[in-house]
Amino acid sequence: MQDIEAAAVLLAEATDVTLLGHVRPDADALGSALALGHVLHRRGAAVRVSFGEPDETPETLAWLDEDGLLTRVADLPPSDGLLVALDTPVPARLGRLAPRVATAGSVLVVDHHATNTRYGTHHVVDETAEATAVLVTRIIEAMGAELDEPAARCLYAGIVTDTSGFRRASPGTHRIAARLLEAGVDPAEVARRIMDDHPFAWLPMLSAVLAQARLEPEAAQGLGFVHTVVPVAAAATVRSEEVESVIDVVRGTREAGVAAVLKETGSTADGPVWTISLRSAGGIDVSAVATELGGGGHRMAAGCTVAGAAQDVLDRLREALERAPLLRVS
Repeated sequence: MQDIEAAAVLLAEATDVTLLGHVRPDADALGSALALGHVLHRRGAAVRVSFGEPDETPETLAWLDEDGLLTRVADLPPSDGLLVALDTPVPARLGRLAPRVATAGSVLVVDHHATNTRYGTHHVVDETAEATAVLVTRIIEAMGAELDEPAARCLYAGIVTDTSGFRRASPGTHRIAARLLEAGVDPAEVARRIMDDHPFAWLPMLSAVLAQARLEPEAAQGLGFVHTVVPVAAAATVRSEEVESVIDVVRGTREAGVAAVLKETGSTADGPVWTISLRSAGGIDVSAVATELGGGGHRMAAGCTVAGAAQDVLDRLREALERAPLLRVS
């Protein structure tokens, strides 16, 4: 609470703020930034919201920008008086915007990842929070600001996605959600526009990718490991949102304690570059696996980026899973 109060004072006094989400932002990163940006904009501050990549805002999230705060990287000022990094555990996750951390006057880091390195001058970091949007809600309330529908909509988007539709939400987070609904959020619209709305091209892509899925019942310390690969050709037929949704299908495999989706995003001298999504059913700490491979995240959901042939990358994942801490006996 002391960190939240200090952040509220810092933000209440700010007149010029840049808010950044991580690369390839999800609803928690961008929703948190837009909600806080909306509150600051309404208070008269000059506000910009941005992220390192891709160049375009994901279509499913662009509608959350009620005030036109989203700013292209090329249009950002040379430096920032106050920089707020949201849902970003390490500067590297800001991509090409990471150097701004070193040049900003003050840096407020708001995050819920256990792997956060506390790289700012001010921090609100709580790994027990299910979403960064939960922490932003508390900061806004500590500022004494009105939680209106545009801000509440952005926060609800972050919470509903990061809790897997409230499956992993605590009673306190459900109470926050109730306050957001009371502010006017339409939960059906948020779920439809962010999670349930896909173009037809999603179906053949999903069919092709799931046909390559493999289950290894003895892997992951006997808890089972299911995985599939999204090659660049398959990803090219759909939006990034559809590619990111594959893990939500694969993780439902009953016989697997861990699910992984390898998404091809480019190539280097070492081979294809894979952005990997990891999910745990509760038995293995996948944040430890991701950290070992240069990434990070939460115990139940994490990710990393690795270069190499797909089979070599899968071998590295299998080996890391055998060393990963167990969360409970399954």
